[in-house]
Amino acid sequence: MPDVTATLDITREVCPMTYVRTKLKLESLPADTLLEVLLKGDEPLKNVPRSAKDEGHDVVSLDPRGDGTHRLIIRKRGK
Repeated sequence: MPDVTATLDITREVCPMTYVRTKLKLESLPADTLLEVLLKGDEPLKNVPRSAKDEGHDVVSLDPRGDGTHRLIIRKRGK
């Protein structure tokens, strides 16, 4: 697994703030870096990866963590 540049924990957030926080974090990172997003719940699990893809980023992986949360890795694309 490549090195993650930053981690964002949105397990306590609810939609639409889950992707808003993810988007703001992605905007703060250089292109081609990896963001680890910790998320929880059906809506964020569906919406955050989809929104990231819609904005041109790559979803590298999405894995359950055993505690009801998931670990999403996004590669930032673009500027």
